[in-house]
Amino acid sequence: MGGLDAGGGGGSRTRKKGKHKAKKRVNIRIDMTPFVDVVILLLTFFMLTTTFRKPSTLEINLPPSQAKVEIAESNLLTLRLNEEKEVFYNFGIEIPKKMTFDQLPKFLKESAQQNPKLVVLLKIDRKGKFNFMVDVIDELNISGLSRFSIAPMTDIDLKEMARAT
Repeated sequence: MGGLDAGGGGGSRTRKKGKHKAKKRVNIRIDMTPFVDVVILLLTFFMLTTTFRKPSTLEINLPPSQAKVEIAESNLLTLRLNEEKEVFYNFGIEIPKKMTFDQLPKFLKESAQQNPKLVVLLKIDRKGKFNFMVDVIDELNISGLSRFSIAPMTDIDLKEMARAT
């Protein structure tokens, strides 16, 4: 392991009168082999026991910027989500109705069963958190509503939310 070489510092030295005696140097030699062995052992242990997971991502296909799609009002469900995670929904041009986020999964499943051609327009307040949007998209996928669109919330939408019952 570690060694100590206490050998003298060299040959004969001439001393002058009244001078101090020359100090002998102590050479220390540390053997690094066991340290390297332990480091390599730990490195291989952690490399072999670590599990790698794929990053979970949400893939969104964006249409061309000038694409227009005609949808019947009876097949359009508009969901508006404010910064407090309150959900406002309406079919077509009805007055929006308010619900809590916990009621959303049941509502989406019932809506998907009643109208299989349903298209969802999702509008989320910019002050809201990003995970709100991800949670709503997850609920849409679980409910079987794969046709949805994301649009920015406007002042008109804020007025509509204020009219909600």
